[in-house]
Amino acid sequence: MYRNTYVKVYLDHIKRNVETMIQTFPDYQYYFAVVKADCYGHYGEKPIQKMIEAGCNYLAVSSLDEAMAVRKQFPSIPILCLEPIAVSDIEVAFSNHITLTICSLEEADEISHCPYKGKVHLKVNTGMNRLGFSSKEDLQAVYQILKKSKTIEIEGIYTHIYDAMNEERTKKQFTCFEESTSMLPLSDIPIVHVTASEATERYPKLPFVNGCRFGIMMYGFTTSDQLQLESTFTVESEVLQIQQLHLHETVGYDGIYEAKEEGELIAVVAIGYADGVIRANRGRSVYIHGRPYPIVGNICMDMLFVRVDESVQVHDLVQVIKDKEHILEIAHMLHTVPHEVLTSISKRVPRIYIESKK
Repeated sequence: MYRNTYVKVYLDHIKRNVETMIQTFPDYQYYFAVVKADCYGHYGEKPIQKMIEAGCNYLAVSSLDEAMAVRKQFPSIPILCLEPIAVSDIEVAFSNHITLTICSLEEADEISHCPYKGKVHLKVNTGMNRLGFSSKEDLQAVYQILKKSKTIEIEGIYTHIYDAMNEERTKKQFTCFEESTSMLPLSDIPIVHVTASEATERYPKLPFVNGCRFGIMMYGFTTSDQLQLESTFTVESEVLQIQQLHLHETVGYDGIYEAKEEGELIAVVAIGYADGVIRANRGRSVYIHGRPYPIVGNICMDMLFVRVDESVQVHDLVQVIKDKEHILEIAHMLHTVPHEVLTSISKRVPRIYIESKK
């Protein structure tokens, strides 16, 4: 690492967050750790190892590419692929013990003729209208097709809650799931999982459910202060140079920021939009010596500008992302969610894993 810009990933915090969640919601048999998008930008096998140590017994990823990458690191734990895959890739998936999601009659028919043994989960659309079966008749037809297969095991069935903060919508989804599966022998399906992070913490476990999915909560984000989850992710850089501007001098591309006073100090920081700090971050704060300072001017591909005072020196540490509270502030400013802030930090920013000494 030759550039002093990096992400710190706090492994013990991830482990403690998961342990807290399982202790708080102990009535499930299956705890899925959703590790898609490289563990929401945390990267590497070490965060996943901590999730497993803390009690997660199933992993979930987005694509087969992600599943294969995780399988190389973890040869035995079950892995669920949440997106449909191409028929031509079924052999690769099943030979590597990847569990597949079935979302349509066409997929079910194709996979039922597969000569390779494997497990599948059925996805039910209960209102998000992204993936899954919207008709209980189609769901029953798929169940019958796959039960006749000599190679396919229906291991699970699930849905996704799209607006957990809205009680009316969420309860409507719960009811829809019950109605959609009413023609199935649900008790014969080993794993039933309905809720992800927000819904798991906000609603009691449904009696017919035995699995839940942990996503953003593993990284400290919750709507409940009672859980006291910890920050797991910081982004740090350094001051490369300090420019002293005359009154009305400009900074950076297009000269959109103009010095408001004589002798204004501008720190140049070694991170930019190619690292995931997009130009829309202009105006929000970074932290130096624990104090907030505003980003000014257009953010460059590899650097950005911060208006500072005399206490800031070249090579000072800059917390570009300080903690989970800062991430929430950034997400609010960017009109997005913490998930996007985390996953936007690019692969070219090295991850440093922090773990307490035993």
